[in-house]
Amino acid sequence: MTRGPLISLLRRRLRHALLDTAGTTLVEFAIVLSLFLLLFLGLIDFGRMSFNWVMAQKATQMAARIATVRPPVCGGLPEFHSRGTVPTGTTAPGYGTFCRTASWVCADPGTFSCPGASTNATAQEIWDRVAPLLPNTATVANLQFTYDFDSQLGFLGGPYTPMVTVELQNMQFDFVSPLGGLAQLAGAGSSSLGSPISMPSFSASLPGEDLAAGNDG
Repeated sequence: MTRGPLISLLRRRLRHALLDTAGTTLVEFAIVLSLFLLLFLGLIDFGRMSFNWVMAQKATQMAARIATVRPPVCGGLPEFHSRGTVPTGTTAPGYGTFCRTASWVCADPGTFSCPGASTNATAQEIWDRVAPLLPNTATVANLQFTYDFDSQLGFLGGPYTPMVTVELQNMQFDFVSPLGGLAQLAGAGSSSLGSPISMPSFSASLPGEDLAAGNDG
């Protein structure tokens, strides 16, 4: 082949390569598709996360409501309000006196705190009620119960009525979409997007009623 036709052939091949955009279009389509899936699946997963947050708050409120009318989960709580230390020169209050009458009328037994356990009837009852509202990875041990003395509650000789707090803690939210991989395909480089996220702790407090066994509290 002479020089003239060879140069002409090379020019045609070069022109064809420059005009052929099929490969470029495919790359652009892959990037756009990755961005679309990232946004679409991200909306779904972050929507799930918001839903889990709201359900966890509702579950905590429900757990606290039940705990206020059930036997305590933690051991060591007194059954009744006992008389506190009477100041010198002060007449001892009679039974039936409201604890709020003076800070010393009812004795402060301290704070009692413990995690939930399936071996405890109250904790298990509460868990059975709230478990459907929580992520599948949550267990009864994620519930923390605290019973605090409150001098504004109860009366001397009456049932011990602490402030009951239930906290939902140490849970995590798991993404189901490969958001990190999609972000990398879209050009973000290394990304931790889509990794499990530690959920915040949720707590609810209510005044104890009589911590008595009952139904449908």
